[in-house]
Amino acid sequence: MRQTTGRFRRGRAIATAAAATLVAFAVPACSAGAEGTRATPGAASPAPVPTTASATPTGPPATAYALSTAPRTVPSVREHVPARGPGWKPAPGARVLVAPADRAALADEGRLLAGELRLGYAESDQPKPGDVHLALAAKGSGPAESYELTVQGGRVSITGPDEAGVFYGTRTLKQEIRGAGSAPEGKVEDAPAKPQRGLNLDIARKHFTAEWIEGRLREMADLKLNQLGLHFSDDQAFRIESDTHPEIVSTPHLTKAEVRRINALAARLHIAVVPEIDSPGHLGAVLRVHPELQLRDAAGRAVKGAVDISNPASARLVDELLREFLPLFPAGAWHLGADEYQALVVRDPQASFPGLASAARARYGPSARVQDLATGWLNDRADVVRPSGKALKAWNDGFFRGGVARPAPDIQAEYWTGKEIGARPPLEYLDAGREVVNLNDEFLYYVLGEPNQFTYPTGKRIYEQWTPLVLRGTTAVPARYDAQVLGARLAVWCDLAASQTPAQVAAGIRLPLAALAQKVWDPRPPQASWADFRSLAGRLGP
Repeated sequence: MRQTTGRFRRGRAIATAAAATLVAFAVPACSAGAEGTRATPGAASPAPVPTTASATPTGPPATAYALSTAPRTVPSVREHVPARGPGWKPAPGARVLVAPADRAALADEGRLLAGELRLGYAESDQPKPGDVHLALAAKGSGPAESYELTVQGGRVSITGPDEAGVFYGTRTLKQEIRGAGSAPEGKVEDAPAKPQRGLNLDIARKHFTAEWIEGRLREMADLKLNQLGLHFSDDQAFRIESDTHPEIVSTPHLTKAEVRRINALAARLHIAVVPEIDSPGHLGAVLRVHPELQLRDAAGRAVKGAVDISNPASARLVDELLREFLPLFPAGAWHLGADEYQALVVRDPQASFPGLASAARARYGPSARVQDLATGWLNDRADVVRPSGKALKAWNDGFFRGGVARPAPDIQAEYWTGKEIGARPPLEYLDAGREVVNLNDEFLYYVLGEPNQFTYPTGKRIYEQWTPLVLRGTTAVPARYDAQVLGARLAVWCDLAASQTPAQVAAGIRLPLAALAQKVWDPRPPQASWADFRSLAGRLGP
């Protein structure tokens, strides 16, 4: 997976902690410096430096204006070059322009922003005063998803090396107008710290309508989040229409037409929808109609949610589902699950499941154990998905210490817990060179009904105590592993589905999502107090 370089175009380093007050909420109202330089807290105010920039040819000279301060957005912008001038606000006759050469890439972004700001839309390279101009910069001119937003001469220019970057520039402008009514004079240079930023949603245990999911996508987009995980198969239900195995589909469920609509909106908002068919555990919905695939222990007792991975028919059914759903989700990642396989949460899997132990030895040799057969299952499912080119993911408790079989090195470990039997600490994955995504159940698990000692996460706690390096519990891994931690998602799990309505879930995750967005976009400690951040998020939110 790509990782942002931590530097903006022209090799300029991102502002250090000494200049951190440039980010949202922290810039003093009258901080000043030489024209075109970054504001520094506590600096004296020199005589104004003349400039020719002004909103209109007949407006006041730029020297009549105080040096601008950074816009207040969620997440905060990472660098702002202040300037003197009136800034920009929507005005009658103003337009959002897309360069004709960029029509295919940026028309969606331009029309969306024009509708949000109630401006006209046109395709032109000749902006007039009051216009907002969107254009792609040269590829490689900045990190992925980066952008520059310049307010000067009564116009706004948003450029970036890719479509996502330009889109995020439009989100910043939208928030500036929504929060303050105008965009400050000067230049924003911005890019995310982490390439994966988002929300994980359990739609298996609780049905959420397509409209509700689309609402979360729009909310995520304004927060510059770019990944929605959809866990749609579990013991309770299988929630997406299937042609190959219609017998396993639950009511209610999403139709394929609704999923295509969700994916189309997500693509326009630069969000990747990452589906998960969890296996070989959490397959109770499948086993209700295919009991012949049920795993049983040495005493013949059925094991909840677990398929018999020594039975080739189990693999055939899951692979048929994988192949069916791969084209339905065009984004570039796929989650293989692999967590909580109940054969491996007992004290002696070999004694409890002699059939699995025998199959492991037959495949991997006399020293093989049940965990090796489970690793083989994970690798086999990865082999089915890998030709699609999608990045591969699995839960961290599906990776086992030692063993004969080793999980494929290209599978990202989605780290959620260290509490499961045999769970390994994050450093074991990182020291082995594996890429990791943070879903720390101590901070990022929103479990409906709060069972098993879970408590609803709060935005305040995420904002003040968590960083992407806090993978397990409350302790961060060393900063040298930062590049291997690809990002984070807030996870909604519907264990006690009736305990909250969809509207309550949306309200409950709003501030935690905003706090997470801040922490995965800007690696520096936030400069605003939680009270200020919460107030701003309230004004800018849906």
